[in-house]
Amino acid sequence: MSASCELCQHDGGRVLWREPLLRVLRVEDPEYPGMLRVVCNAHVREMSDLPLADRERIMQVVFAVEAVLRRVLAPHKINLASLGNVTPHLHWHVVPRFADDAHFPQPIWGARQRDPDGAALAQRATRLADLERSIVRELGAGGPAPIR
Repeated sequence: MSASCELCQHDGGRVLWREPLLRVLRVEDPEYPGMLRVVCNAHVREMSDLPLADRERIMQVVFAVEAVLRRVLAPHKINLASLGNVTPHLHWHVVPRFADDAHFPQPIWGARQRDPDGAALAQRATRLADLERSIVRELGAGGPAPIR
């Protein structure tokens, strides 16, 4: 734990599921409803700082979260990103992307392309409760099934 690290001091969003190694949370961003993060609970900078079993576990959860997003929100694309340039604490962004979102086809941190369609955003936001329930159901007490 680092006293100066935002993700050590705060959850970083609405926690949907947690286990000793990591947590899954929903980012409260009205322009990107359904944006999720998978955050390592320990203060670790890089995937390669973790033992192999922990790296595999994190990716199992990232892939399970991606699958739930695809099933519930049916986005055009999913962006997976582990940047950490601003917050050097291991975390993965799992971002549902739609052709009408504010930045598409640029990354969400890139140049804004348009004002998003308010009706489309509102419609996506109506599915957030189902998304949260589906994440909990998919991950459950034991988490996702191992990757084969």
